[in-house]
Amino acid sequence: MTFMERMITIGMVVLGTMITRFLPFLIFPSGRPVPTYVQYLGKVLPSAALGLLVIYSIKDVNFISGSHGVPEMISIAITACLHIWKRNMFISIVSGTLVYMFLIQYIF
Repeated sequence: MTFMERMITIGMVVLGTMITRFLPFLIFPSGRPVPTYVQYLGKVLPSAALGLLVIYSIKDVNFISGSHGVPEMISIAITACLHIWKRNMFISIVSGTLVYMFLIQYIF
């Protein structure tokens, strides 16, 4: 890419980032109540994103051969149990990831 193409690309990335940061404040000013559909999305999207991550993480697991998906299922169970117990997404995700990496590296 030429110098000008690089500058245009950087400018477009900066513009896109700034628009996504400032647009919600323009659409939903602080003086007005938040629309009900935005409140609904705030309640359902975190769970939907987590479900999507679970599906994506086990899509290539072969339950017929190899480790039969055991490390994945153990890690998912630990993540779910910790989240139900502590209600802290950071602790549950980090713990599940660490358990999975330990199982893959040292046991399976």
